[in-house]
Amino acid sequence: MKAAQVIRPKKPLEVRTVKTPVPKERQVLVEIESAGVCHSDIHVWEGGYEGSKGEIMKVEERGVKFPLTLGHEIAGTVESMGGGVKNIKKGERVIVYPWIGDGVCPACRVGDEHICDNPRSLGIFRNGGYAEMVLVPDEKYLVKIHDLDANVVSSLACSGLTAYTAVKNANPSPKQNMIIIGAGGLGLMAIQLARALFNPNITVIDIEDQRIRQAKKLGADHGINSISVDAVKQIKDLTNNLGADCILDFVNSPKTVEPALNMLRKRGKLVLVGLFGGSVDLNLPLLPLRSQTIIGSYTGRLADLPDLVDLVKRKAINPVISKTFKLSQAHDALVQLKAGKIIGRAIINPKKK
Repeated sequence: MKAAQVIRPKKPLEVRTVKTPVPKERQVLVEIESAGVCHSDIHVWEGGYEGSKGEIMKVEERGVKFPLTLGHEIAGTVESMGGGVKNIKKGERVIVYPWIGDGVCPACRVGDEHICDNPRSLGIFRNGGYAEMVLVPDEKYLVKIHDLDANVVSSLACSGLTAYTAVKNANPSPKQNMIIIGAGGLGLMAIQLARALFNPNITVIDIEDQRIRQAKKLGADHGINSISVDAVKQIKDLTNNLGADCILDFVNSPKTVEPALNMLRKRGKLVLVGLFGGSVDLNLPLLPLRSQTIIGSYTGRLADLPDLVDLVKRKAINPVISKTFKLSQAHDALVQLKAGKIIGRAIINPKKK
């Protein structure tokens, strides 16, 4: 089979012919229809994340090994399976849950595999979806999608779960003021989920008018371009000088976190999701004096993935797909995403000629 792999960090992905895995026991081999392109893929491809002092936190020091097939947003068709598989049949269409844990750490034991102490995630620690096939270690990580569009559903495995978890961590009451920083794939998904689940008053902040227009089409009440106006002042004006009840930061850089803290109201929640990197200084006495909460939020639970699939089926949410690419164009997809040329999600279709 063919796979687009990172051979060395920062070098162009190479499409290689690799051995097709043979599933055993409870393993399932899925023929890939769609694989989403995520900002996390860029960090792995570049070899790391920026730390608190500008240093690079190398992914290889976390256990990532190259060559590696990226891609953790995967939807496709069951091709074959091991003898221990009982609830999945050949030919069934599925979405793959990629955030696989070791099964024994405290997080895994309560269903939080996505924050496992020893993660084994597809597309990061195991070969993922930029390929014609992917080996899934257990049938329990598959959710049936029936006749849903694989391009639309695939992004639920990361973008959908990440936004869903962040919105639930914020837990706004109806009509409370929620700010969403960053109107990329995650932010656009969070707008739809927040509207469907909680119905807060949503303000989106971004640096591109085109993204802001898209956000308002999907349910944001207000849009602020933080380059052209003072975002903190705008939020204070919109909230009677109180500040926002909750803020979801899908960028998570000093340029977003510092103003976010200044626009957060007393008792407010700041949910940090993005992995841009960097550090900020905290005015420590203000956190207890204002009873504010800062939460780190990462991907989501396997148990939530069927709920997201159902929300798509009921048309309560509609993931925004920007562009599709052939497998041979996987590197170009990463480059365009990094350059900010993708609104919503880019999708790789390995079977596309």
